[in-house]
Amino acid sequence: MSQDRSPTTFLRLDIVLILCVLGLMALGIAFIYSSGVTSEGYRVSDEWSKQIIWSATGLVLMVMFSFIDYHRWKQWAVPSYIAILVLLVSVLIFGNYVKGARAWIGIGGIGIQPSEFGKLVLIITLAWWFDERGRGADGLRVWLGAIGLTAVPMLLILIQPDLGTAFVYIPILIAMAFISGLDWKYLIFPIVTGLIIVVGVLGYAWSENIAATSSGFFRLFSEWKLIRIVLPAFGLLTILAFIGLLFFHRRIYTGLLSFFGIMFTSYLGIIGAARVLKGYQMMRLVVFLDPQIDPRGAGWHIIQSVTAVGSGGLLGKGFLRGTQSHYRYLPEQSTDFIFSILAEEMGFLGSLLVFSLFTLIILRALYIAYTSKDRYGTYVSVGVAAMVSFHVIQNIGMAIGVMPITGIPLFFLSYGGSSLWTALMSIGLLLSIHYRR
Repeated sequence: MSQDRSPTTFLRLDIVLILCVLGLMALGIAFIYSSGVTSEGYRVSDEWSKQIIWSATGLVLMVMFSFIDYHRWKQWAVPSYIAILVLLVSVLIFGNYVKGARAWIGIGGIGIQPSEFGKLVLIITLAWWFDERGRGADGLRVWLGAIGLTAVPMLLILIQPDLGTAFVYIPILIAMAFISGLDWKYLIFPIVTGLIIVVGVLGYAWSENIAATSSGFFRLFSEWKLIRIVLPAFGLLTILAFIGLLFFHRRIYTGLLSFFGIMFTSYLGIIGAARVLKGYQMMRLVVFLDPQIDPRGAGWHIIQSVTAVGSGGLLGKGFLRGTQSHYRYLPEQSTDFIFSILAEEMGFLGSLLVFSLFTLIILRALYIAYTSKDRYGTYVSVGVAAMVSFHVIQNIGMAIGVMPITGIPLFFLSYGGSSLWTALMSIGLLLSIHYRR
């Protein structure tokens, strides 16, 4: 005779995951409050009180998502994807400019950023795609479909332009494709292409903004008379390699198709970046290589952030006793550089606490992926883990000067409702998958 051995509802909740999220949110509210206090002790910002409201409403969303059976999102994947595309197009038409990008839609006195919610929608949609189309189907067709689903919202976000948010979509795609069992050779293409584009854009930015004389090589990406020759040439070679593979099925044509495909896509990507990115965004890339090039301009952010982090020492200067933030030297200190304030006031041990909490969240997401009862739950969990991991690496790397400034927030800590809601809804999805494992 079988007995019901299912654990109680309380034990089926992922308590560790919930406590880690609550701990980070509490730290976020505390240091957003700190960011709004001057050296004389005057409070010049009420962002901390708004963050409490965002946190409370976000927790309600997290609970709602945890109660909804995550399989329903598989049914709602396509409508959700279409809805987010409509919102992204609406932003380009009706959106408000904030910090140089038209990325916000204003509703009353409140603004939302659809590109943040688009990350979670992409995870849900890719999980549906790999689960429905990835079983015994042609790997190339599945991969191209996944690239298409990712590329459309990415391009709409790049047009805003919001380079940092668009970049988050790439690790989500690669991580979910990898866990779906897609052949590794398909994953090499975006990784190599991405690296070439990053190096090419950095070189172009240096050549155009810093070098005494512009390099002749980078004229290939700026002068139309050269682009009209090189771009069609790469495109034609790629098509010929594809035709050769189609008719002769020889390995040499596979290699040629991969090589020319990477060159064509990379070249197109660098040209697009050179045309879309604005001057201040280019300078952000340049000062990543050497902040002292423009210490009072574009390099100011990195210099002040690294100074704040380094001055914290082992134990920090104490809550509300930081100098870089309270003397208002640190720009965007409640959003992009919230970690810098925390590191200055809590020191290395406080930073280690933040690292530990994020590490536990990522490990719990991967554990939930491992214990999920179906592929769809696994794909969603891995997508969330990839999204959180990239945000942590990019934002903290930006704060300590090892990553370029892209404006990506630090989940649960940075001020802002859209990113916090996205993170908490993602946690709600993880809780739903864990509860039904």
